[in-house]
Amino acid sequence: MTRFQDKRVVITGGTGGIGQSVVELFAAEGARVLFSDHSAEDCEDFRKALGERGLQTSYLAGDLREKHYCEALIAEAVAQFGGLDILINNAGIIPRGTILETTDDMWFSALDVNLTAIFFLCRAAIPHMQQAGGGAIVNTSSTWGLYPGPGHVAYCTSKGAVAALTKNLGRDHAGDGIRVNAVCPNEVNTPMLRTGFLRRGIDPDNAIAELGKTVPLGHVAEPAEIADVIAFLASADARYVCGATIEVSGAKAVYG
Repeated sequence: MTRFQDKRVVITGGTGGIGQSVVELFAAEGARVLFSDHSAEDCEDFRKALGERGLQTSYLAGDLREKHYCEALIAEAVAQFGGLDILINNAGIIPRGTILETTDDMWFSALDVNLTAIFFLCRAAIPHMQQAGGGAIVNTSSTWGLYPGPGHVAYCTSKGAVAALTKNLGRDHAGDGIRVNAVCPNEVNTPMLRTGFLRRGIDPDNAIAELGKTVPLGHVAEPAEIADVIAFLASADARYVCGATIEVSGAKAVYG
């Protein structure tokens, strides 16, 4: 399949669990991909690994908490590709804690990475999409943003705001031919989820297996299962989907 042949794409959080699947999928389907993440070393290792498989990508490492870097990422894509067609705002962090357990740094880091970076990136990207006559933006929210669960006040607040921002941008820019949607996963079998178990002294493999029993579809989502939905929303197959928040949960409720 080459749904994205020669499409010019920016993907954040490119070396994370879901991010790697997204970058690989778009590159395999013909896109010209610029991905980002915090560690230049991780980005280079991933770029080389993809290159060994015949998949060509480029990257710009940096800190999404910095406005300058967000704007530079879009500018770099335009410089490399001559424009921008698709923006995948995939990067995110999960601070855990109630309001009494949440430090200032946890709160502002969640807002800066999960929400404000998307604001800066979209604001920089949309004029280029307008110039191109349209485009697609896919943000990563969460079912925990739509239905806040316990003990994640900063995370749930930031992801709920991403869902609201997505609907707002979708409405404001539909007339420009720019479709803005969000994918809202529940738990996903990523290093981020596994690290959370390790910090609590829980074996990740056993925890993932037990967690899978709580999902009506029978297993915790794998990164590729989220990447497939992101790709659908970015593709022409979703040409009439705009301003939507798509739950990808295996029918599992957040709580209750």
